Amino acid sequence: MNMSDNDSVVYSDMYDYDYNSTCDQDPNLEFPTGSMVLSVLYYVLFCLGLLGNSTVLWVLLRHVKLRTMTDVCLLNLTLSDLLLAVSLPLWAYSSQNFESCKLITGVYQVLGFYSGTLFVTFMSVDRYLAIVHAVAAIRARTLRYGITASIIIWAISVTMATPQVVFASLEEDGNSSQCHPIYPDDTVHFWKLQRNFSENTVGLFLCLPVMIFCYVKILIVLSKSRNSKKNKAVKLIFIIVCVFVVCWVPYNVTIFLNTLELLKIPLAPDLCKASKTIMYAMNLAEFIALSHCCVNPVIYAFVGEKFRKSLHKVMGKYFGWSSGPSSHRDTTDKETSNTPVRSEY
Repeated sequence: MNMSDNDSVVYSDMYDYDYNSTCDQDPNLEFPTGSMVLSVLYYVLFCLGLLGNSTVLWVLLRHVKLRTMTDVCLLNLTLSDLLLAVSLPLWAYSSQNFESCKLITGVYQVLGFYSGTLFVTFMSVDRYLAIVHAVAAIRARTLRYGITASIIIWAISVTMATPQVVFASLEEDGNSSQCHPIYPDDTVHFWKLQRNFSENTVGLFLCLPVMIFCYVKILIVLSKSRNSKKNKAVKLIFIIVCVFVVCWVPYNVTIFLNTLELLKIPLAPDLCKASKTIMYAMNLAEFIALSHCCVNPVIYAFVGEKFRKSLHKVMGKYFGWSSGPSSHRDTTDKETSNTPVRSEY
């Protein structure tokens, strides 16, 4: 696929972040969002995300019995990340027609932000129930409730992304076409604020606090446990929280700063320079946030004992690799034991 600066779609133009209008005539304020470097980086994300998530999806569907809420949640998170990764190369051609523009907008909003963030939070809640309320939550963490919760998350994601899909359209800009929401003239300000407020509410004010609460409670329980796997579990929790913060908090901060800009709150004496800085930061933060779809398979699947043993068994079956001394039955017994740390990590 060839992507030139003239025919590629600028990734951050999906959001049309509306830098200060007084900067429009300044020839020095050209944002390098359509550069070949950024395009190459997105293709790297595509390759890594496709490899990691397709492997996880294959093992889950072919070699792991989906019996618990954890399994269903991991399946949906993997599916969300995989679809997002597969969609990344389509950005190069979303300028071709109106339909692809709307499709890419929907994929980005539903899969890239809302569902991915919500399923990561769902995983945190599931681990919290399994470890902090291990006995009481046995009946709640069933396959049935996992499917129900997943359907609700997908419905919420689609609902919150609908306005951006409805208003998504192509706009000619010289030799290129930019795909981003074009709002009615009399409600432009409202819809831009609504978009930013929705994303900040989900990512910064809802999911992040829930994750922190869940893992703090888990750490408290683990600190009182004498289980030999405690240290590994603590390290995994630390990695989960840190990766989520590194990937999504910068993105949400730039969204928040853009909201202040929309509200005409001065962020610096030089408004044009502030707008330019926000746009540069948005490009970097957006890339880092999307990279989360490549990291999730490593965190939630390959690091987990249950999935890792299933993967070893698959490798042994198809490639003749050693799958270790434990049998599949032993693995299942260990993962369904009454020890919370052992069963979840």
